[in-house]
Amino acid sequence: MSENKLIIGSRSSKLALWQTHYVAETIKARFHTEIEIVHIKTEGDKILDAPLSRIGGKGLFVKEIETALLEGKIDLAVHSMKDVPTELPKGLIIKAMTERADPSDALISKDNVKLKDLPVGSTIGTSSLRRQAQLLSIRPDFKIKDVRGNLDTRLRKMKEGQYDAMILAAAGLDRLEFSDVISERLPVDVMVSAVGQGSIGIEIREDDTKTAKYVSILNDPDTFDCVTAERALLKQLEGGCQVPIGALARINDGMLDIMAIVASLDGKETYTGNLSGAPLEAEALGYRLAVQLSDDGADAILADVRATFGADEKPDSQ
Repeated sequence: MSENKLIIGSRSSKLALWQTHYVAETIKARFHTEIEIVHIKTEGDKILDAPLSRIGGKGLFVKEIETALLEGKIDLAVHSMKDVPTELPKGLIIKAMTERADPSDALISKDNVKLKDLPVGSTIGTSSLRRQAQLLSIRPDFKIKDVRGNLDTRLRKMKEGQYDAMILAAAGLDRLEFSDVISERLPVDVMVSAVGQGSIGIEIREDDTKTAKYVSILNDPDTFDCVTAERALLKQLEGGCQVPIGALARINDGMLDIMAIVASLDGKETYTGNLSGAPLEAEALGYRLAVQLSDDGADAILADVRATFGADEKPDSQ
């Protein structure tokens, strides 16, 4: 990094660039530094004709960007935290997380029909095992069909009649100004969101004190604590990038409350739990809730999922 310039690495999707430009403009407004944005194509961007659960999990949307960061080609990376593996490459850290947007999942349906009112046997589009499992737990009649591609592509496919409805992250729809297509924001008692969903993370080299100074202004402590708790839970449960695990932590009256769910792929078995504690205990709370879920029997579900998708894939909670 030159004294007065930052180079940011980003995927080329509209959402990734929205997030990157948000970070860039915030830094520029405070420090008046020059910023260059470098587009980097990840493995997840290249493979669009296969379900995420079948092409492996860890780092699909971040690995190439992290390599550029380690090689000094960029100074920082901007990620959707739900895409970031719980184990980072040696020498890299998540230095900041911006204030979390709506972490919920959103239903987009024909004729604006709510989830409970969708016709029997409706075809629901999602590339997430977490969403599939929770949908089938409340509506086993649904037909789940994988969907990949950017937001425009997904909406087009639904208009063409390939799907009756889709489930997408509300934060992404809001950021790209597609809030008007949302039929329903699903409450947490219906759909527990992915670990880190709605939060933007900024990754830097651990020894880069100059870049750390720039990005620290973007950090929201409450979001950082909540996502830290969720990621600790996911790490303890060994969730890679397509395991039916949902988790959401929130700060209420100065306390951190975390809830989580592990569900079988067919939705017939679910394990849920919650814990509360001081935000300073965020990592420990996530770990303890994971152990609680494991003791209750969630490990058996996760073992079945790994057997289905291959031991090396350790399929995230997206």
